[in-house]
Order: sequence, then structure tokens, then C-alpha cells
Amino acid sequence: MKKIPYGKHWIDEEDINAVIKVLRGDWITQGPAIDKFENAIANYVGIRYAVAFNSGTAALHGAMFAAGLSKHDALITSPISFVATSNSLIYLGGKPIFVDIDIDTYCIDLGVIESAITEETKTIVPVDYAGYPVDLKQLREIADDNNLIIIEDAAHAIGAKRYGKMVGLEADMTMFSFHPVKHITTGEGGIIVTNNLDYYEKLKIFRSHGITKDPKRLTIENEGSWYYEMQYLGYNYRITDIQSALGLSQLKKLDTFITRRGEIAKKYDQAFRDIPNLKIPPHPPYPNSLHAYHIYPLLIYKHDRKMVFNKLKQEGIICQVHYIPIHLHPFYKNKFGLKQGDFPFAEDFYNHEITIPLYPLMTDDEIELVIEKIFAVLK
Repeated sequence: MKKIPYGKHWIDEEDINAVIKVLRGDWITQGPAIDKFENAIANYVGIRYAVAFNSGTAALHGAMFAAGLSKHDALITSPISFVATSNSLIYLGGKPIFVDIDIDTYCIDLGVIESAITEETKTIVPVDYAGYPVDLKQLREIADDNNLIIIEDAAHAIGAKRYGKMVGLEADMTMFSFHPVKHITTGEGGIIVTNNLDYYEKLKIFRSHGITKDPKRLTIENEGSWYYEMQYLGYNYRITDIQSALGLSQLKKLDTFITRRGEIAKKYDQAFRDIPNLKIPPHPPYPNSLHAYHIYPLLIYKHDRKMVFNKLKQEGIICQVHYIPIHLHPFYKNKFGLKQGDFPFAEDFYNHEITIPLYPLMTDDEIELVIEKIFAVLK
């Protein structure tokens, strides 16, 4: 039986040859490919700085550090995300504050954020769920009025646009992920983009044990060319030249990948738009916008979601669910006193969501097969 996964990377010979070239060269880590990859991402977004990490989680952790967050500080974010979004502050001793989702966008409800702000709140972390670009115009007003930093979790949204601006330009820092099911991959990997020089320098130090060799930052002069200093408690979050070479090659195809994702989403929209008990993903309402469609979340009502999920799996359609609301995980319940019922829209969304296959390598025949099998199961 043919199996169609919910997501899949696309590696071609050009990508393989790019990696082989690095393996045959002088550097396989901490070499020139990393700078080239970071500069290429910065140029793609149209921003000054980019710092690559060995995962999106590490990148978020670095962003929290660069923003100066520490014990007793709080961030506001959505419960519909992967746990890394909020974990990244907990690593520094801080506390996440969740705000329910807007059922019209599946992203954080911008209308209730201000009521969740406390004296401890230092940052807002919007999540561009599924590739939908959160409205940062409204969010920027809230952040500026309350002296808050915006760290955008755009793990799903590289290449997305709002008001004609590339995602990554409007937040203080933005994270993109390069996990294999994302738009482009470095195997594992992530990156922070920013226009802030201070954040950039702190991110560079944080990803390498808190160590610097930059003469401008050293506290002792003329010690010797070997000299370095550990100035912060950092981590070994460095990305490799191998990963960066793959990312550079993949980046050349990013716009093609995003276009194909949009074509697949359009086919699904046309198939499911007017079907009772099905709800297709929202489209950004602002002009000159582009949904990146990392995933295609389909909401299923008046059917047993578990039954639908399992029957599709039996038919070779391998779906997923994105995500178990963060506040329902035992760790969050036990540590922060969160419970079922705290965020009803997020919980209702979770109870009905199923992520159906969408990735650039899908053929039109495979798309039609997914549609056909979904209709057959729902009957």
C-alpha cells in the first residue's frame, strides 16, 4: 500500500553535492559556510543580522537570553504551539503566560493580550501557526505601549508575508526552523533574524558557551591571539558547516517550495470549502499577504477525530495533530497549576484538528488520493 506522510523533506542532487563539497573541504564546523548561510537568510528576509543555531529550540532559547529575560520574568504566548515556544523561557527560570487562540486565525488572540500583561511580563511570543502571519501591526502597538519585546516564533512561516513585508522584519527577533518537515531543512537547525546589533552579538556568544574572542569585548588586552573569555553561561548550540551548506542549497528552492505548498492548499480548499462539518484553514485578510502553509490543519466536526485519524492511517494517509495544547501537558499542569478548561478555544481546536499531508514533493495524483480517502472515511 502506498503511504503518504503528512510532511516530507525534498533533498536533490544539488543539495547532496553541496554537503559533499564541505565534507571534502577544510571545515565541517565553525567554518565559512555558516556565515554564508546566515548572510543568505538575512538577505532573503531583508534584515541586517542572522544567527544560526543547531535547532529552532536553541534559537528561541538564545533569543530569550539576548532579550535579557531571566528568573521571575514572564512571556505571553499561545497554547497552540510546540512546547519549545514556552520551554525556551523556562530554561532561564521564567514563566509562560498563555492567552487563548483566536478561532478565526488559529493564532494568539490579539484582543485579550493586554489583559494578560503583568509587571513580570517582558516579551510577547506570537506563533505563526501553520504559516499564517500574525498581525504584527496591532501587536506592535500593544508591545510599544507596554515596553515589551516581540520574539516571533515563525518556525512555520519562513517566506510568509503580511502587508507586503516579509515575516521576520517587524518583530524584535524572529525564529525560523529548519527541521526536515519545514520549508527548507538543515537536518536540525534554526535561526534568529534581527535588526538589533546588541541582540545579534549576544546571540553569537550564547550559542558558543558564552565565549567570545572579539577584541572589542575582551576585558584583558594583548593577552595573545589564543585568548578568549567566557562572559556568560552559554551553551553549545552551534550549527555546522555541513548543515549550513545544505541550508544554502535548499534556500535557492524556497520560493518554489512555497509556491507548490500554496498550490496544494488551494486544491484542498476547493475540495473541502463547502463540505458540512469540515473547516478549512483561514487566509490572512491583510493586503499583499502570503500564507506559508507549513501544514494544512483541517477541522473535523460531528465525526470521531480519533476514528478518522486511524482509518486514514489504515488507508495509507499518514496524518498528524498539531498540537496538544501546551497547558495540558503534565509538566505544565504540575509546575504552573494549569488545567483543562483554562483555554477553551485552544482545547476545542485541538479536539477537532487533523493535519493532512502537504509537502512540495506531493504529486497531483497523491493530492487527489488524499481528498478521495478523506471523503470515503467521512462517509
